[in-house]
Amino acid sequence: MLKKITDKKRQIVADAKEQRPLSDLLKVITPGNYVFSKAIQQSEWTLIAECKLASPAKGQLCTDYSVPELAKVFAANGATALSVHTDMHFCGRLEDIAAVRAVTQLPILRKDFIIDEYQLYEARVAGADAVLLIANILSDDQLKEYLGIAHELGMDSLVEVHTLEELERVQQTSATLIGINNRNLQTFITDIQNTFDLLPYCDGRRLVISESGVSTGAEAYRLKMAGIRGILVGEGLVKATDIAGKTQELAILNRMSGGK
Repeated sequence: MLKKITDKKRQIVADAKEQRPLSDLLKVITPGNYVFSKAIQQSEWTLIAECKLASPAKGQLCTDYSVPELAKVFAANGATALSVHTDMHFCGRLEDIAAVRAVTQLPILRKDFIIDEYQLYEARVAGADAVLLIANILSDDQLKEYLGIAHELGMDSLVEVHTLEELERVQQTSATLIGINNRNLQTFITDIQNTFDLLPYCDGRRLVISESGVSTGAEAYRLKMAGIRGILVGEGLVKATDIAGKTQELAILNRMSGGK
């Protein structure tokens, strides 16, 4: 699945470069100011809510809401930031970033399979405040280069790992935001135990986010108590019967305010 997606992505990027060369992007780009990482640093607990309509493994996930409608619900119910999936295999489009920006001022992460520096410039022009970099599909040199470019553009990078080997590689870079993916990108099987297994190997200079597989407030609270700074959740939110209520539950609003 991952190879199929990245192979297709190379063609998509090549087509995008032809339609809108990097030189054109550079004429209109405006640097950001790292609002994504600032939002996480200023919050005791972070919910990055993902506006995701489908997945290649499970098909259509949400039919009652559009991407911007999901964003409005998430923003109104305690999300710290939003993740906008722009890959076609997830029914995403680059234009979804602007559509989300039109309805909320929450920081936006562009979630995609980034394999070319062009996509970083593309993300910033589209209005993204941060990008996802996946260690599994990037070399050490690419990771360092893309982290540097994103920083120059005023964007944050959430660097995703799934294994101890990937975590050790990433911790040799300047990455300050690490996402532990509980989903194996080779098999698409999800288990949040992966976060608990890797957390002891994370150094204290990084902010750690647990990605995928969280569906209850109890799971979120366990992760918070273990030292995780926040969670990135898509399917657990968009498939909920009550999306607003589930957003509040995973944001742990009551516990953070000293309630029950």
